Amino acid sequence: MDIFIAILAAVLYFSALLQIIPGLSGPTQIPARNVFITACGALGLHAYLLADLILADGGQNLSILNVASLISFIISAITTGLMVRMRVWILLPVVYSFAAINLTAATLLPGAFVTHLEANPQVLIHISLALFSYSTLMIATLYAIQLAWLDHQLKAKKRMVMNPNLPPLMAVERQLFNIILIGEILLTLTLLTGVAFVHDMIAQGKAHKAVLSAMAWVVYGILLWGHYRSGWRGKRVIWVSIVGAFLLTLAYFGSRFVKEVIIGA
Repeated sequence: MDIFIAILAAVLYFSALLQIIPGLSGPTQIPARNVFITACGALGLHAYLLADLILADGGQNLSILNVASLISFIISAITTGLMVRMRVWILLPVVYSFAAINLTAATLLPGAFVTHLEANPQVLIHISLALFSYSTLMIATLYAIQLAWLDHQLKAKKRMVMNPNLPPLMAVERQLFNIILIGEILLTLTLLTGVAFVHDMIAQGKAHKAVLSAMAWVVYGILLWGHYRSGWRGKRVIWVSIVGAFLLTLAYFGSRFVKEVIIGA
């Protein structure tokens, strides 16, 4: 049953994607209402399946694929909500593709990393903040890539000026830094709640998570400072955003990937 639901959700994600792509290559109006309804159907099935995968008997199964699928769901839900107002059409094919792939992988390749957050509600707060900070900053990374693509199109004179589906370059840049600021605030709260609530945060085997997360926090802080104080923009912003995303990904998934996928522990 779970496999059928995962396949149906993936079909809906790709159906939404196929409705978007024609509008990115020409002035064809993207059917926003149809895309939104299709995406909501996929998100509903995704949420139902995540609840079944994560809420294991006697605890919560936070295997690496389940967490990756949960993050994909959060990113998909946020970008779907923003699709019309902020014209994030360029991001959605990537977002929906990853959501479909992650959900299918989590269903077909079940793992086990059972925790008991009901006994530690303060840790649940920390994990929730970590998930939302990571998701927000990954959206910022996608925005940075979108900014680079739009800038390249403008310089190459390939962008169709009358295409109503593509957002203005300056609007994307402004939104990028607003998203980074929100992500930095959430990451700050994640680190503070980690220090306050996770007693073995600096223990052997976990120290690298704190160190890498702190390094990412510094990178994003420097990026915000550079933009608001020195007017940083362009390629420097894009590369610094990617570095910050890389550090966070290593912090959140590095050791888990080695243990669960490579070693199989």
